[in-house]
Amino acid sequence: MFEIILAATARSYFFLRRFMPTAILIDAINTRRGLKWGLPAMLLAVPYAMAAVYCRAQIEAGGAGWLNLLVVLFLWNMLKFVLIGPISLLKLIAVRVREAVARRRRARTLLADGVESLDEPVLVSRHG
Repeated sequence: MFEIILAATARSYFFLRRFMPTAILIDAINTRRGLKWGLPAMLLAVPYAMAAVYCRAQIEAGGAGWLNLLVVLFLWNMLKFVLIGPISLLKLIAVRVREAVARRRRARTLLADGVESLDEPVLVSRHG
């Protein structure tokens, strides 16, 4: 029984990661090229907050109870977008620091090998 529950949970998780728009967008933001879009993506939290407030108002005005599910969904997506901004900013800082360290190491190695300038192309002979 536990295996069936685990398999169903895994399948639903991977389905949601692959086809849900917010998951796709957050996965794109978590790439190296997308890290710079984390802070602007935080603005997407505003429409989700407004949708949650609207659905909550509909519920209080006598609307259907299933709108509570939408409120929870909207709030969850809002939270994801609010958190992706600072997280992507920290990741971007870490990546840029690693890249700068790698550039300095490469420059130090080339200078130690006797390369005069990093701007000049290095000519490599095929014959030895």
